Amino acid sequence: MIRFNCDYSEGAHEKVLEKLIATNREQTEGYGTDRYSAQAKELIRRLCGRTDADVHFLVGGTQANLTVISAGLRPYQGVIAADTGHINVHETGAVEACGHKILALPSRDGKITAGQVEACCKAHRDDADREHTVQPKMVYISQSTELGTIYSREELEMLSEVCKRNGLFLFMDGARLGYALAAEGNTMTLEDIARLCDVFYIGGTKAGALFGEAVVITAPSLKEDFRYLIKQKGGMLAKGRLLGLQFLALLEDGLYMEIARHADELAKQLREAFCKAGVSFLVENTTNQLFPVLPDRILEEWKEKYSFSYQQRIDEKHSAVRFCTSWATRREDVDLLIADIEKIVL
Repeated sequence: MIRFNCDYSEGAHEKVLEKLIATNREQTEGYGTDRYSAQAKELIRRLCGRTDADVHFLVGGTQANLTVISAGLRPYQGVIAADTGHINVHETGAVEACGHKILALPSRDGKITAGQVEACCKAHRDDADREHTVQPKMVYISQSTELGTIYSREELEMLSEVCKRNGLFLFMDGARLGYALAAEGNTMTLEDIARLCDVFYIGGTKAGALFGEAVVITAPSLKEDFRYLIKQKGGMLAKGRLLGLQFLALLEDGLYMEIARHADELAKQLREAFCKAGVSFLVENTTNQLFPVLPDRILEEWKEKYSFSYQQRIDEKHSAVRFCTSWATRREDVDLLIADIEKIVL
């Protein structure tokens, strides 16, 4: 079975494992107070161009999302997100379990607009009975989105401006940030994100680490007592140095972007093969996730050879599915899939 169903099927990049093995017998402080974590935090601040940023390492994306969101909201406040957003569809009500409502906005491409956020805030302000409803206080976006699309720098600037005008925190889920930064057509840098977002994270779990997300906080009010929340939410890893070491391996010599470009390039080859075969897509993107619309009979033929994830029913005979490449995807596996794509008869 060749797995294209997600971008976290493999363990970790060999350079990450090498760093973990080389330091395995060392004794260090726990809970992320070790020198390796300190070095990784300083490196991230430098890459972001924000010496004032607080950096915290958490184990996974859902944990990072619920911890950040609970840090920014009071009990009566909610978070605005696309209806396709990860916190709304793939986290088993984790945010709601923290007592906060997700204010979902309709989206066809995984993104929300500054205009939608403005309208949501205005509707709340103009409601004479607004104290009976959840108050919007944060905007959640992801880069790339659940549908593999990316926000441009201009779109992020508009979202940032509307958030500031309405007193909202802007939070970017960066579980697949590397693949977005390396994507063809991307106009955003890490420094842009650090300048425009109040909090975001650099994803490691889906990009070469065994596990781990690096949360970067620039808003002063979100920094206060954040480690208390990490501990309360079960996110304070006793062997915290394991997280810092992994981000050092990924970021100190450009490995993070190198392996992200590898995934995006292989996805591009698959995308071109699907297009050449006349296959349409649920949504257009240039990252490592592809959403081709294929005949069910083709999917039935392929399911014994390839693993892919179901996205949605299109009509009686067609379904949209997801194929993912990753930092570890092998070119020979992509070549095999391309050979089968070339045999498609629609």
